[in-house]
Amino acid sequence: MNHLVPQWRKSTYSSGEGGECVEVAALAPEVGLRDSKDPDGPHLHVTRPVFAELLARLKA
Repeated sequence: MNHLVPQWRKSTYSSGEGGECVEVAALAPEVGLRDSKDPDGPHLHVTRPVFAELLARLKA
């Protein structure tokens, strides 16, 4: 069985000083979200439309 390792990335708005950062990863067919300070902790998986709606609401 071939398991791909997710490529987690921080927002370009995140500073390099730590703090509260969320990382995202493309997980077919979902998007994964996690706390950058706890990479081995729980992850939230949402559909792409839900993620798009979340981003739209955050930017509003």
